[in-house]
Amino acid sequence: MGIPHLLPSLSLLSLFTLSPLLTTTTTVTAQAPPSFFNCTTKSPCTALAGYVSPNTTTLGHIQSLFQLPSLLPLLGANGLPSSTPSTHKVLQSSTVRIPFPCRCINGLGFSDRVPQYVVVKGDGLFHIANDVFSGLTVYNQIQTVNYIFQDVTVADANLIYVGQKLWIPLPCSCDDVDGQQVVHYAHVVAPNSTVNEIANEFDTTSQTLMSLNGITDPRKLIAGQVLDVPLKACSLSDVQTSSPSDSLLAANGTYIYTANNCLKCTCDAANAYKYTPAPLPRRTKKIMLS
Repeated sequence: MGIPHLLPSLSLLSLFTLSPLLTTTTTVTAQAPPSFFNCTTKSPCTALAGYVSPNTTTLGHIQSLFQLPSLLPLLGANGLPSSTPSTHKVLQSSTVRIPFPCRCINGLGFSDRVPQYVVVKGDGLFHIANDVFSGLTVYNQIQTVNYIFQDVTVADANLIYVGQKLWIPLPCSCDDVDGQQVVHYAHVVAPNSTVNEIANEFDTTSQTLMSLNGITDPRKLIAGQVLDVPLKACSLSDVQTSSPSDSLLAANGTYIYTANNCLKCTCDAANAYKYTPAPLPRRTKKIMLS
């Protein structure tokens, strides 16, 4: 179910900036900017977020936390073999790419009503945002989207109850960048990182990163800030599948399933950012390369 449009009288950006920020101990003195990305495209898309696991866990647990419909999208987003079991261990501080549906709302991009987190004993919104979801969102954004879209009033970030369901808004975008289709990746800045290092890691440019994230001085990059990183991608328009999912994109080094999960399409920079399609065993399907 899609997210309804806001009433014209509401400014989502202004609502996010109304709540005071909690005081915490961090590696820098400045407060990281709120984690929302510009997003104006009408059509929804699939985006990625870099989840840094706070402890040693399993792929199955991460799938459950982010409410992915199956393990396959998680495996594909991380370039893992499709035979990888849900018990596959994920070490503490490892980064796992999370695929999720993204939709634009009044110029900003958010995960489309997922994940829905169930509050447990001892939770507070700051803990949920900063620890459980590794800083991919901030507590006042959880307050705001749940109030506007789910009619859930969270007046005090620490007054939530066990069993309460909260929508965790992950930042995302569906917009083209520099005239190219990309997969937008939410990247939490690590301490001592630089814009140039991040650009090199994700095969983009410092100028693109700065422009996309409104950074005027690269020296003011803040640990914990969530950056919108555009990943070069392949489009399913390169493969004729007779499938309604032809607009799907996949980032380099990942794969997705289409045609009712009977066709695996791998995106590889070595193949000029064109999909390498392969039918699954026992469920073959004819395809034509354009």
